Amino acid sequence: MATLKFCCLLLALCCLSVSADVFISIDCGSSSSYKDVNLIDWTGGDNFIKNGESHTVQSSNSISHVLDTLRAFTAGRKKNCYNISSVKRGRVLVRASFYYGNYDNKSSPPTFDLQFEGNHWATVETSSTEYVYHEVTYVMAKDSISVCVAQTNPGQFPFVSALEVRGLEPSMYNSISDSNPLFLRRRVAFGSNATIRFPNDLYDRLWIPEVPRNGMIPVSSDAIFSSPITIGDQPPPAVLKNAVIASSPNSSIDLFMGFPTVETPVYVNVYFSEITRLKPNETRSFRVFKDNKSFSEPVFPPYENCTQLYTSDITASTNTTFSLVPTNVSTLPPLINAMEVFFVGDDLTSGTNKRDVQGLATLQKAFGLLQDWSGDPCLPAPYTWDWINCSSHSTPRVTALFLGSFGLSGLLPNFSSMDALQTIDLHNNSLQGPIPAFLGTLPNLKTLNLANNRFNGSIPASLSTKNGLNLVVTGNPDLCTSCSASSNNPGGGSSGSNKNNNIMPILFGTIIQSIVVLFLRENLL
Repeated sequence: MATLKFCCLLLALCCLSVSADVFISIDCGSSSSYKDVNLIDWTGGDNFIKNGESHTVQSSNSISHVLDTLRAFTAGRKKNCYNISSVKRGRVLVRASFYYGNYDNKSSPPTFDLQFEGNHWATVETSSTEYVYHEVTYVMAKDSISVCVAQTNPGQFPFVSALEVRGLEPSMYNSISDSNPLFLRRRVAFGSNATIRFPNDLYDRLWIPEVPRNGMIPVSSDAIFSSPITIGDQPPPAVLKNAVIASSPNSSIDLFMGFPTVETPVYVNVYFSEITRLKPNETRSFRVFKDNKSFSEPVFPPYENCTQLYTSDITASTNTTFSLVPTNVSTLPPLINAMEVFFVGDDLTSGTNKRDVQGLATLQKAFGLLQDWSGDPCLPAPYTWDWINCSSHSTPRVTALFLGSFGLSGLLPNFSSMDALQTIDLHNNSLQGPIPAFLGTLPNLKTLNLANNRFNGSIPASLSTKNGLNLVVTGNPDLCTSCSASSNNPGGGSSGSNKNNNIMPILFGTIIQSIVVLFLRENLL
């Protein structure tokens, strides 16, 4: 049977080493920078996303400078993503906040999905009168962070009020595998009358006060914490300055955990610190009980120190109970200072195949119109970028590009790394120059629509001789479909050479082109 693990947190004399280089606060609806009442520096959201519109909540609904503005996404894309680049790798806390405030005068707070790094994060249910936030802690796999919102209901448009990224120490929350994220359910400062955050918590975790229930009595500590806590998950001394105790030495404290209705892996932290120096004839001792059975060794809260108990190898649901039960030798009631409850997520995805990510980046570099898309191209399914199709593998491949009528102009770059492509539709743009020969080397390519562009020269032999390829090139007046071209041009375009006399004419008409495009849209999108 799983048991709680003890971690005695001694107050070290050394200075706290905070990952201060990862402390990013984005006011998503603002275009300016400022410092708030908590001495946190905020920056506007324009540098992290290109699409969306900024709005202001109704003045009668104002609750804070940060939450008075938001960025909403009404363009109908599958998802809209913030990209936070050049972030030092490590364990991070990412927090996304949402306050509807009836900004659109519709009195209809939306529901939508929240995602990070190609993983599902949460379903956001916003409110007309209260703000909601979601927090995830995980170990970064690259030097950037993406946070996306995705529309899930017609007419309900996603929005974001604020995004925050906080670097954590490697030793924090490390009893969970680096491949599993932690989704915050509750973080409580018992006995406090206000939320505790930065600068009182140097990692800017939000410790929320809780109204005492079931006879719990709020108390304050007279302990002096002269040094930061630097072991374990490092609760700030500020949350240890208050606590709740049971109503009598023989009473228990029943903890409200906020577990889900179904069995879910959870990670639970509870923190205990004595509120006063005990007299020789006084003892405070209790055990943690799970489902009315002893789940820990006796706890003796230290004065001016802290004991942390945590468990990370259990599942729990609304039927699971936790309580603090006094031992037979205790003369004082149980107490608790702070608690954290997390859901343990599934393994983090490794994302879309790197070869495809590389190829898409090449296309985005060549065509500025494509740079509005960020986040993982294929994940989480079905929220791909709007102009691609992906396979259903755990590491998906991009199988189709649908860039017809996108307003693209210029030369087509080399994206040959995308070797899983089956369909490429580039019709009705202003692409120019020779048709690149690398297109014919894509092993899985079945349909290539280059109609109504400005391609010139001749068709590469790699395309004209490719078996099973449906090729559409009508509407390129400077393209010679009866000319021959050398196949020895794997790079950017055709050489225009007439050495190969076996090239077959390409005689696709406008009607066939339309049928192909219609078929692709209906069957692959």
